[in-house]
Order: sequence, then structure tokens, then C-alpha cells
Amino acid sequence: MHRGSYLLSAGKEKVYMKDIIILGIESSCDDTSAAVIRNGVLLSNVVAGQAVHESYGGVVPELASRAHQQNVVPVVHEALKRAGVSKEELSAVAFTRGPGLMGSLLVGVSFAKGFARSLGIPMVDVNHLQGHVLAHFIKEEGEESKQPKFPFLCLLVSGGNSQIVLVKAYNQMEIIGQTIDDAAGEAIDKCSKVMGLGYPGGPIIDRLARQGNPQAYIFAKPHIAGYDYSFSGLKTSFLYSLRDWLKEDADFIEHHKEDLAASLEATIVDILMNKLRKASKDLKIKDVAVAGGVSANNGLRNAFRDHAKRYGWNVYIPKFGYTTDNAAMIAMAGYFKYQDKEFCSIDMPAYSRVSF
Repeated sequence: MHRGSYLLSAGKEKVYMKDIIILGIESSCDDTSAAVIRNGVLLSNVVAGQAVHESYGGVVPELASRAHQQNVVPVVHEALKRAGVSKEELSAVAFTRGPGLMGSLLVGVSFAKGFARSLGIPMVDVNHLQGHVLAHFIKEEGEESKQPKFPFLCLLVSGGNSQIVLVKAYNQMEIIGQTIDDAAGEAIDKCSKVMGLGYPGGPIIDRLARQGNPQAYIFAKPHIAGYDYSFSGLKTSFLYSLRDWLKEDADFIEHHKEDLAASLEATIVDILMNKLRKASKDLKIKDVAVAGGVSANNGLRNAFRDHAKRYGWNVYIPKFGYTTDNAAMIAMAGYFKYQDKEFCSIDMPAYSRVSF
């Protein structure tokens, strides 16, 4: 079989079909990423981070967009190189159109448009949030992949989103529950900042929590109807409790940071899982996935494994490399859309705010 084709058998006939090779580009926040997928199998996934934001305690949009401008060309070049694919072999360019930081998105969208147009190939626009959900369908060469069956539930948790998504098909997703204020990741980052632990707070809290007692402290949990979430009350409870404890001991945080982190993490995980458990029971769906940056959290991953044992769930937990923003998930979503010829026109603008 020659390169660039795969074989289909139709009766006694042998038909050679051209490979579907998708270049994915992700630039919604502070990571510039490019990935290549051939026939649904990941060939490369390159991510360039931006350490410049650490000293500011959060992502600075202007700095992020400038870094994307510097990174996008070398990142795409490296992704093609690692994949062993020339740009002339590409079938289409998939890119994150939104939501995200507008300045960051514009860099990726503009590059994708120019690159696709120069090659005369179609463009596929991808919703960043749907990309996170579809990360569960990424296949790697030589590895067995366990993929959820439709319909399934996906808990999408990140710095900006906390949602329960009912996934009926790759292009049929419905948000049945979401935060009415702060996202789970945002609450973690803000509590980390109050403790003076640094940015981003998620990995720091996760590391400290592994050494602490999750039942050391009790923080407020919201009572919200349905499947919706709220984390602002938890954040306020944490802040006020910490203020009172610091009055008694000025070094309270340093003496108890592991227990504080473990108790905070346990409270957030409990809030997330309570609503997800309710949705699973009400909808009678036991295929349950988790996605987004917070899905890298050890406590949340353990909770999913525990629920698999206790409630008979079939759980799907992404590799760490697919939890944060990455182009592999964008390329995967693009691969699905390419097969249905869901292309976008050159005049499609980026969008900063939209859910699904």
C-alpha cells in the first residue's frame, strides 16, 4: 500500500481512498498548540506555553496575543515535522474559533485562514468547549483507546467553565447544568491566590492536597436546584474562615496549607460529583466522562474511579496531555466535521463568548 492512501474492500474490488489529514490549531488563551491527525489517529501534538503570566497572577491578554504571534509559525512547523507530513498533504485546517480571549483567538484564526487559503484546502471551525469533550476520541498509534458510547455525560471543568454536558453525538451536545457564577477552576485559583501560593493555583493545590487531610476543615456548600453549580459561596466561606484563623495565628497558612488545600479540593470535588451523580441517576446514563483543565486534578480523578466502583459507571478520564488546552482535541473535532463536510467560510469571525 502506498503512502497517503488506505484500502477499502468492496466485494472483490479494492478501492484506494486518500488519507484524511487534519492540522489543528489552538490559541484560545495562553497556550499555542498545533497537532496533526491522520484518519483519526494522532501523529503529533505540540504545545508552547507562556511562563510570562506567572508573575502577574493570571493571564494578561495583551501579552498572550503577542506570544501567540511569536509561537504560531514554529509550533505549526514542528507539528508537521514530527508528524512526517508536508503541508501539501493536508486535507483541511481545523482551528479554535471561540470561546476564549479575543486577541489570542485572532492570531490562530488569522493564521488558519491564511494557511488554508494558500494551500487551497477547506477550513473547519471548532468550538473550544466541544473540543475538550471530543478529546476522549483521540487515538494514538499503537495504543488501544477506550472511547465513550453515545449518549454519555461529560463533566467539563476548567478555569472558566463548570458544566455537565449531555453528549448524544459528536455534533449534538446539550448543557444540562452549569455554574451560575464562578467556575470550579476559578475558585481554586482565587483561593490559591488568597493563600499566597502562586499561579496557576490548580497544580499547586493539587500537589499540597495529596499531603493533607481532606476532612480537616469544613467550608460552605451551595444549595442550587437542578444540575447547576455555584462556587462563589465556597470562595467567600474560605476567605472569611482564613481571615478568622489568621487573627489567631499569623502563620496559620504556612502551618496548615496542606490541610487547607485538601479540604478545599474535597469540597469542590464533592460539589461537582453530587450534581453529576444526580444527572446520571435521572437520565439513566452510566457512561460518564470528565474533561477540561481541572480534570487533571488527582482528587477529581479518584472520585471518578470511586464512582465507577460504587455506582457501576463506565468512566472516561483523559490523559494529562489532553486535559489542558491542546490542538489534538481541535484536530479530532475537525476530523469529525470534515467527514460531514462541515466547512466554514473565510469571513467567519472569532467569538470570545458562547457556550455550545
